[in-house]
Amino acid sequence: MIRIILWKEMISLNKYLLIFVLLIGNISFAQDYLKQQFDFAKKLFDEEDYYDAITEFKRLQFFDTSNVYISSSDELIAQSYKNGGKYSDAIHYFTLAELNATNNDDIFKLKIEIVRVNILRRTTDNALQLLDDLEKEKRWTDKIGEINYWKGWSYIFADEWDKAAEEFSKISPDYELKLLCEKTNEEKYSVTLAKIMSAFLPGSGQFYTGNYLSGFLSLGWCALWGYVSVNAFVEQRVFDGLAVANFLWFRFYRGNLENAEKFAVEKNLQISNESLKFLQDDYKGEKP
Repeated sequence: MIRIILWKEMISLNKYLLIFVLLIGNISFAQDYLKQQFDFAKKLFDEEDYYDAITEFKRLQFFDTSNVYISSSDELIAQSYKNGGKYSDAIHYFTLAELNATNNDDIFKLKIEIVRVNILRRTTDNALQLLDDLEKEKRWTDKIGEINYWKGWSYIFADEWDKAAEEFSKISPDYELKLLCEKTNEEKYSVTLAKIMSAFLPGSGQFYTGNYLSGFLSLGWCALWGYVSVNAFVEQRVFDGLAVANFLWFRFYRGNLENAEKFAVEKNLQISNESLKFLQDDYKGEKP
């Protein structure tokens, strides 16, 4: 009788041991599968096959019930969307990655990634607000230089080169990007000054921006129709004078103001684009 009881207990013990072994085997197999799936998706990402990488990372997340790879896969999904120009989706997944991040360095890195996407899609107010929030938190006091760096880039993409130079100067007075921003800002034309100059002397705003032919034409036409209008009034041809003043002189005078503004804006855009092209092609530092 005792032998039978012992035999049954041994069978029961072996059954539990078998279940334990199978469970450990399944866990090990699952972990191996998840790692293989992550490595496969990462390989697609490294090969810049972003569409398939996103699909495989999402497949990984479906089977990763323990959320072992949740933060890293969300981050790489976000990077894939960013590289594909889908900025709203990128911000969504960077935010998810941040929520699942486990240490301060990862959290800060992901917050900066969100800032960089906002810079690229030119939602400057969002980027600056996020950076201001980071600057106010005491745990990021050792990251102030990096925060100022991305503030500078935010202002560059907003075409506010003077403010960008101010932020980069907080890193170093002779910082490369600070000098570039100052140079760009100094080369740009004042749109307001161009309009004021042309208001007082037609054509002078165009001269200011280097568009001499347009300046001479504006000055010539305004002078001609102004003379004709004044001469009509002198000869007491009031209606002729009013007609010339309203329909000819005023038309060319207004066109002169519009041209002064347009040429200044176009010149400034050209100057900004040249600096942006340098940053894109020749600047070796980190970019958005």
